[in-house]
Amino acid sequence: MTYLVLGLSLLIGFALMARWYATADPAKVRGFLKWAFISIAIVAGLFFVFRGKLDVIWWIGIVAVPALLRWRAIFQALRNSAKAAQGPTPGQQSSVNTAFFEMELDHDSGRMAGRVRAGQFSGRELASLGIEQLLELLAECADQDEQSAAVLESYLDQEHGPDWREFDGTESDAKRGPSTAGGAMSREQALDVLGLEPGAGEEEIRDAHRRLMLANHPDKGGSTFLAAQINRAKDVLIGTG
Repeated sequence: MTYLVLGLSLLIGFALMARWYATADPAKVRGFLKWAFISIAIVAGLFFVFRGKLDVIWWIGIVAVPALLRWRAIFQALRNSAKAAQGPTPGQQSSVNTAFFEMELDHDSGRMAGRVRAGQFSGRELASLGIEQLLELLAECADQDEQSAAVLESYLDQEHGPDWREFDGTESDAKRGPSTAGGAMSREQALDVLGLEPGAGEEEIRDAHRRLMLANHPDKGGSTFLAAQINRAKDVLIGTG
């Protein structure tokens, strides 16, 4: 009966520790585990030294180290699962730069914002331009840079809906599909599109791609161009697998 109670207590203790580990600040977890392990090791070591059981210390080391490594892997898996369940970190953004624009995409809302970097409206925020000015800018982009035209069309769709096309006498090549808009994408550009830092791992890349596609898929009212850019960015970073 005593062993049963002890076993249940240990099981509950491990469960509570795993739950705390999955939600606590990583730095605090590392500090706590480090000092807890050191304290336990010192106390156990002194106990067996005074009892003259030096051989026991040796065998505990052989058994305990692999066990600790296994528990560390289990706790890390629990933490990753908890982070995935919590969803994306608030406030994240992706950027897409073209010849005419510096664009930002908010991950939480899926909204686009940008600044004009070339042409007659250079230096202006897109939000400060009226529909007539935006259409003038679209005509300029259509003549000079298909990728910029595709980005601006996506912005117009977001801000004014499909009705803006009724006022537009220009139809850029970007409307033919995302495959015609833009040349080769560099690794740095791909990281910007997905909102990642250099050195991001494959799991982070796949998570960012999946999150952005959920927010910007054309079937859910998202931008066809941005969806294509997000897919291209993932392919550049980890391939099509």
